[in-house]
Amino acid sequence: MDLKVTTLEGKSAGKVALADDIFGLEPRADILQRMVRYQLSKRQAGTHRSKRRGEITATGQKMYKQKGTGRARHGAKTAPQFRGGGKAFGPLVRSHAHELPKKVRALALKHALSDKVRGEKLIVISEAKAAEPKTKALAAQFKGLGLDNALIVDGAELEANFVLAARNIAAVDVLPVQGINVYDILRRDTLVLTKAAVDALTERFK
Repeated sequence: MDLKVTTLEGKSAGKVALADDIFGLEPRADILQRMVRYQLSKRQAGTHRSKRRGEITATGQKMYKQKGTGRARHGAKTAPQFRGGGKAFGPLVRSHAHELPKKVRALALKHALSDKVRGEKLIVISEAKAAEPKTKALAAQFKGLGLDNALIVDGAELEANFVLAARNIAAVDVLPVQGINVYDILRRDTLVLTKAAVDALTERFK
């Protein structure tokens, strides 16, 4: 399929051919959900931890004698049922990451790209460059293109002035093509690709 290319100023810059096997698939919500869950689980810190009864600083002496009190049989005060005791089955430091096949991850990215095309939320621009690192000027250009919540993906190298100008604009993210991912695509309303990014993605999925 062909998609028109525009500049940041809103002028026409020709057309670009999008591969149907990358941008023309029928999006599947289950695959996208699996990929988002994979990404969020992988970046979860997993540093939460509670003390077990063996780590509590307290006496290990038996609280009172075993028989003759009419009360339940108890040992140390570090048992989980007592206030200040250890936590039973509490959280431990661990990794929350889980496996997801590489082919499923690649397919999920294709489905995310196809979802933006199907929803007419994909814009291709000729290049992502700014003459000077001025947020006000770049924000005006985004407003002209109707971009208020967008992910902008450029080629392998990001232009410094563009990055500096865009980083103070709310709800706008800028990534190199090697950093493109399903979660960031779905969390933003509009996906903006440069021609360099389209070429890199096409080459990547050959």
